[in-house]
Amino acid sequence: MAGGPPDLNDHKARALVERWTGHLQHDRRRSRHTARAYVATAHRLIDFLGGYRGEAIDPAALLNVPATDLRAFLAERRRSGLGAASAARELSAVRAFLGYAAEQQGSLVSLPRTRGPKRPRTLPRPVAADEAVALAEDAGQAASAPWIGARDLAILLLLYGAGLRVAEAMSLTGSVRPIGDALRVTGKRSKTRIVPIMPAVREAIEDYVRQCPWPMERDGPLFVGARGGPLNPDLVRRAVRAARTRLGLPQSLTPHALRHSFATHLLARGADLRSLQELLGHASLSSTQIYTAVDAARLLDVYRHAHPRA
Repeated sequence: MAGGPPDLNDHKARALVERWTGHLQHDRRRSRHTARAYVATAHRLIDFLGGYRGEAIDPAALLNVPATDLRAFLAERRRSGLGAASAARELSAVRAFLGYAAEQQGSLVSLPRTRGPKRPRTLPRPVAADEAVALAEDAGQAASAPWIGARDLAILLLLYGAGLRVAEAMSLTGSVRPIGDALRVTGKRSKTRIVPIMPAVREAIEDYVRQCPWPMERDGPLFVGARGGPLNPDLVRRAVRAARTRLGLPQSLTPHALRHSFATHLLARGADLRSLQELLGHASLSSTQIYTAVDAARLLDVYRHAHPRA
């Protein structure tokens, strides 16, 4: 009926979100995980603005969102339990979406000046080399089948020995074989890099391939699950949790901590930051510089424990 209350479920701005999904994946080359998270944030923002303003949100309503509305949105998200780091990512997604909404309507981008929550600076927690290897071996020995144990051992040695992210290891296909002295890896934003492969890592991968009961297709995943399909990364994390519990290792020892350990140990042995940046696939050197603090913290810890006057 004309003049009745607005239908707060009929937000015309949602059509922008659908187009933004393709833009993120194809034009901005964001990963599916990142695109999914950003799109969810856009829908949350539209829902919040609809309820906050008491009106259906159309694209024009996104052109000049005041800072007060954005602060109220972030406050609501924090009350729901969102941490500081996640809230900062939420704000980044909101700004990206509002910028896209303005561009799509031929308007100048006018983003509200809202400072994100201050994130506590945390340092990666590396583990000793023998602990990393012990973790990989224990996970391999505890697997439900020998070939699965060989697979888990190969993956964890790859994370520590080459500094790969879990998602990067899962994205490898059978085309990387035979494994040579180096491996081409596709990381975030489809950026490729070359990482050296140590003989022990190469042998672990080839041993897994020999034992794997499933055919290794050139275009199929290198690391497969129990039924031959793509391996779920959560199974890798679960294997690491179980192994570190059996070995009495700290909870901070995650698959990603193996990558941190790779970087920290290389830096301690004299690797320069630029080379480390290339090996890790960091887009910015500032992302790599955190490892200088990690190494300094390790040296200070050694000093405090060893020096009689410390």
